[in-house]
Amino acid sequence: MLNCIGHAWRVFATGLSFALFGVGGLALRAVVFPLLSLCIRAPQSRKRAARATIRLSFRAFVGVMRALGVLRYEVRGLDKLEREGQLILANHPTLIDTVFLIAFVRNADCIVKGALWNNPFTRGPVRAAGYICNDRGPELVEDCIASLRAGGNLIVFPEGTRTPRNGAARLQRGAANIAVRGTLPVTPVVIRCEPPTLGKGDKWWHVPPRQASFTIEVKDDIGMEGFRTADTSDVVAARRLTEYLQQFFMKEGQQHA
Repeated sequence: MLNCIGHAWRVFATGLSFALFGVGGLALRAVVFPLLSLCIRAPQSRKRAARATIRLSFRAFVGVMRALGVLRYEVRGLDKLEREGQLILANHPTLIDTVFLIAFVRNADCIVKGALWNNPFTRGPVRAAGYICNDRGPELVEDCIASLRAGGNLIVFPEGTRTPRNGAARLQRGAANIAVRGTLPVTPVVIRCEPPTLGKGDKWWHVPPRQASFTIEVKDDIGMEGFRTADTSDVVAARRLTEYLQQFFMKEGQQHA
């Protein structure tokens, strides 16, 4: 009986959380970001202020979800994210991975789908924060490198979509191209969720039988020295790095399966 009540509460609390997320997005677009535009005239300062606002909003959102009993979380190695110009690559098991990372990364930048620029709940925040639109074609990699060199911390999910339940997603080469062409180290982040929830194909009301527990673990940087040499082309180096990252994230998943 108590298990049924607890499950019903988490379904309700999850729906309430996402409703609050939508309302918060509209409030940011309608009130907060217009005020930022009026009060902060310098574009770069306004963009940083917008990113800080989103970070605090997302931190509050995951705090609300924890307070409501929807989930609990632990972040390990957070001090490794206290730098600028980091290329942060993470696996993508759940719908709210981006929310978690932006909540804990200062001056976070990310690549967003073009549709989000026209979504009434998201277009205000993503435009104000200067996030990178994924419909830039060949210029996308250069936009990402420019963001990193300007001090932004770029969050990328190399899988390009949420990880299937069997954990067999193939990594795309875009993230490796950014690292290789920009000669940038990679900061890998491993996200785990037990029991699984909000995964690929899951509806928000598909709540697990017990509270979901998230672990976000920041690993040591991966340098480019072993993948790019004087006689190695960018294409070959990106392929080697992608293969390494594929094995890295698979191994991390298997160790904690």
